[in-house]
Amino acid sequence: MKTRTLRKDKVNVITMGCSKNLVDSENLITQLKSNDYDVSHESDKSDANIVIVNTCGFIDLAKQESIDTILFYANEKNSGNIEKLYVTGCLSQRYKDNLEESIPEVDAFFGTLELPQLLAKLEADYKHELLGERFITTPQHYAYLKISEGCNRTCSFCAIPLMRGKHISRPIDELVKEAQHLAAMGVKEIMLIAQELTYYGLDIYRERALPDLLDKLCAVEGIEWIRLHYAYPSKFPVEIFEVMARQPKICNYLDIPLQHASNPVLKRMRRQVTREEMVELIETARKIVPDIAIRTTFLVGYPGETEAEFEDLCDFVREMQFERMGVFQYSHEENTIAYDEADDVDPDVKSDRAATLMEIQQPISEARNRSRIGSTIQVLFDRKEGACFIGRTEYDSPEVDNEVKVSAKDNYVRIGDFANVKITGASAYDLKGVVV
Repeated sequence: MKTRTLRKDKVNVITMGCSKNLVDSENLITQLKSNDYDVSHESDKSDANIVIVNTCGFIDLAKQESIDTILFYANEKNSGNIEKLYVTGCLSQRYKDNLEESIPEVDAFFGTLELPQLLAKLEADYKHELLGERFITTPQHYAYLKISEGCNRTCSFCAIPLMRGKHISRPIDELVKEAQHLAAMGVKEIMLIAQELTYYGLDIYRERALPDLLDKLCAVEGIEWIRLHYAYPSKFPVEIFEVMARQPKICNYLDIPLQHASNPVLKRMRRQVTREEMVELIETARKIVPDIAIRTTFLVGYPGETEAEFEDLCDFVREMQFERMGVFQYSHEENTIAYDEADDVDPDVKSDRAATLMEIQQPISEARNRSRIGSTIQVLFDRKEGACFIGRTEYDSPEVDNEVKVSAKDNYVRIGDFANVKITGASAYDLKGVVV
């Protein structure tokens, strides 16, 4: 029998930024492996002669991290430790001309939708027959499923449409096929991601089709948890909550970045929603799915944000008692609508406001966690760390949310398995328990 021979080249793919970028890297790795390349993801070994950096261009900190990473590998190339350096992703899409001029060590730059061109540069074929197949870099029991690309929203602060283009939904049958492939690999939890989940289907089905997609994905054997990330509050299809309520596989969890709660700021942000409409949406969610965990993020320091407008946001956080919350500081991004305004909130004020908001949230999170003490919850275990097994409930997404810790001395679980855990202790961001 004829066996395949790997190319002598070895590729190391480095991923910066969000889970959507991670999926792009996984698709790249899948294509390269199908072309007989030896590929690793973020390997700490020094045996790769080709490095591909998949960059993030979201905010200043992310951009700087991407640039620092490119410069590190540019130095590695100058030192003779690698032969070729390629850059792809959001930063490359947005600043290609500037990067080509300032970092000539990079052999080629590619945008977010130029995977075929990147493969061609490596003398690899883009294999359409791999539709639905994907190498995953996450732990084997969970994976991200990107249901669409791009965004049609016009939020004034956001540069994502500049880097990812207009919204393009993937067909339902294609997504189901990919979910089936992931399940066959041992994936038990899929996290649906997009720039804007609730817009799904409008471009190809002429209606919001996320509820239909969810029903189809729930029928995939082997998938036990389905989690929803990155929804948009304006014109939110309430049918999603109804599907969540009747489909046990869909986690009682919704990631819905609200960004602000002061109506004047929301208007300047072009969010197409008011505080009152957001309150109504959250109340509706909690009525239809009483046990829902809502994760949101807020943006502080937007141009012109006054102390009174910030206090409106603080009051909103106190009122709504979110289960999970994160905070970003405004980043002044070129070519966005907000870039024409003065970035007039002092950086120290931005930092203080972010800290204040998290200080408000901390006792809310702790109280919610402490209310779980004595209850028994299903937990999916991700890893063993020191003397503890670390897992998550259906109310928690990897890396950004709470974790459940059980003693490895007194309990045994297999990584990637579910177990029922009785909660015995709680802090603001963690739970402790015993396997029952």
